[in-house]
Amino acid sequence: MLARIRLMQMTSQGFPIGGYSHSYGLEAAVESGLVRDEKSVRAWIVDVLAYSIFTYEAPVLHDMSEAWSAHDLSCVRRLNAEFLAARESAELRSATVQLGFSMRELLAALPGLPDSLSGALHSMDEPSLPCVWSGTAHAWAIGESESTAAYLWSWAENQVLAAMKSVPIGQSSAQRVLLHVGEKIARFISSGFPRLADERSNFAPGLAIVCCQHETQYSRLFRS
Repeated sequence: MLARIRLMQMTSQGFPIGGYSHSYGLEAAVESGLVRDEKSVRAWIVDVLAYSIFTYEAPVLHDMSEAWSAHDLSCVRRLNAEFLAARESAELRSATVQLGFSMRELLAALPGLPDSLSGALHSMDEPSLPCVWSGTAHAWAIGESESTAAYLWSWAENQVLAAMKSVPIGQSSAQRVLLHVGEKIARFISSGFPRLADERSNFAPGLAIVCCQHETQYSRLFRS
């Protein structure tokens, strides 16, 4: 039960790592007219999940979880470096580094976490959010599937909150989107992760282009 409570704490909007300040390209998609209503918000979130997060980010999170469980810090470091190198734009790379740094600093102020986790994270110059998230889940005895589902849900919820501010959409629309996205996440977790390297891909050129456009967007609310 305690592990489940800790998981709720990690996914809470009150968990102060700054996820609310990033739109991951959504703001630029709104500016360009690609996203303009509830239907297109839902399509945008589902497509990013399907073509980038489900097929690459979530499997990397899975591998990091296994590396933490095996106490293989060299593997964690390698996976972290590969993940950072695969970010679609400078802003997306900066976002995962900023969130990872914020979560690492927050953990340092919390009691009960093993010194080995803190030492390992502070030995890295740029721990990504998946790296810190998976390490924390391991330290708090949170199951891999639950940790991954919560990670995906947290990302999706932040996307919907960003859409409420930038499209904008209302609260009822936001909850309908989350119901739909939640079903997608549940099916993905049930079906398992792409195991082989050639089954994994974050080839999403449309996302990359939009994220690059956001870097030079004149007026914006979000950092990415």
